[in-house]
Amino acid sequence: MPKQTQPLFTIGYEQTPAKAVLDELQSAGVKLLVDVRAIAASRRPGFSKTQLAAGLDERGIGYVHLRGLGTPKEGRLAARSGDVAALTRIYGAHLGTPQAREEMDELAALVKTAGPVCLLCYERDHRQCHRRFIAEIIAERDHVAVENLEAPQV
Repeated sequence: MPKQTQPLFTIGYEQTPAKAVLDELQSAGVKLLVDVRAIAASRRPGFSKTQLAAGLDERGIGYVHLRGLGTPKEGRLAARSGDVAALTRIYGAHLGTPQAREEMDELAALVKTAGPVCLLCYERDHRQCHRRFIAEIIAERDHVAVENLEAPQV
């Protein structure tokens, strides 16, 4: 069996203040946050790309946005409506695109070299979010353990 690397973390920020997410990442020992939102903008304070990167930098955590691993608009709509089957189908097709495959390889390299790494998206419950699929692929492909973090809600 291949040697296991550092864990791959995931976290969602739904109903969670930025400070709580940053505290959770720091507590877990995360060194790099990989934003897997298609659009790195948020109405929630502290979670738009520039603000998030600055808050992470203050804590010594790096930031990378892999837009190509984000969910296409129709997948986000399916997720919002709770249609996990549609999300699975739509996102599965998306993962076959050249950009998604290239960014999945980039993520795998980061997990091996820049870890511990954490995937970030909006959805609090990883079972209802596309980041679960990303984490499962990396876990299986690269023999990485996945740990889903949850910061305290507001």
